[in-house]
Amino acid sequence: MKIRIRFSKYGVLKFIGHLDVMRYFQKALRRADIDILYSSGYSPHQIMSFASPLGVGLTSEGEYMDIEVGHTDSSKESIRRLNAVMAEGIDVLSYRELPEKSQNAMSSVAAADYTVSFREGMGPALLSADTAGPHPDTDWQNKLLDFYNQPSVFITKKTKKSEREVDLKPHIHELSFPSDDTVFMRLTAGSAENIKPELVMEAFFSSIGQEMKPHALLIHRKDLLANTGTEEQPVYRSLDDFGEDI
Repeated sequence: MKIRIRFSKYGVLKFIGHLDVMRYFQKALRRADIDILYSSGYSPHQIMSFASPLGVGLTSEGEYMDIEVGHTDSSKESIRRLNAVMAEGIDVLSYRELPEKSQNAMSSVAAADYTVSFREGMGPALLSADTAGPHPDTDWQNKLLDFYNQPSVFITKKTKKSEREVDLKPHIHELSFPSDDTVFMRLTAGSAENIKPELVMEAFFSSIGQEMKPHALLIHRKDLLANTGTEEQPVYRSLDDFGEDI
């Protein structure tokens, strides 16, 4: 039986990396007495896979992992048992059975939803004729929308081994402002291409002739999504929607 678990990550645990999260859940599943299955061979391991690693320092309410179990209690009871053994900073939000032939979470991811805000004093600034130095730019939202509405946004994306020119525009699927100081972004995610909010905001700052300060952003991942439409006409669905409560 395939199970998809959705969990949040917040507080001090946002500073632990992906490998530590994997080890954390390996122990938590045993302590919660979840009947997880193991691989065969000389070095058996729990059958689990994670959707998309979250960057260190980011918070989230949309993290996913898939496991296989022999038998299971109800979703409500399994969530209760898992949360009873969790440290503060990770909460299990859902525990849902997947159809047998469903894709795993890792290969399903096509996009990610984020909210982004600035640490105090680290937002865009402009020079005013009325002051001797820069002051906060109260119109940065309109400038960001102008940036988003460009027909193309070419940037140089660097990796450990190379760098290449990428047009960000097709990978920013949505951009809006849920509040005065918060930006919502839906960005391409997955193994083929993975666009981070930091990359978008760095490109925006560069477009207005500024350099974004290190650690200027507070980033929260809202959800991970699969595309059930086509590349030309995408239809995005939360990974949570593919399972059913037990």
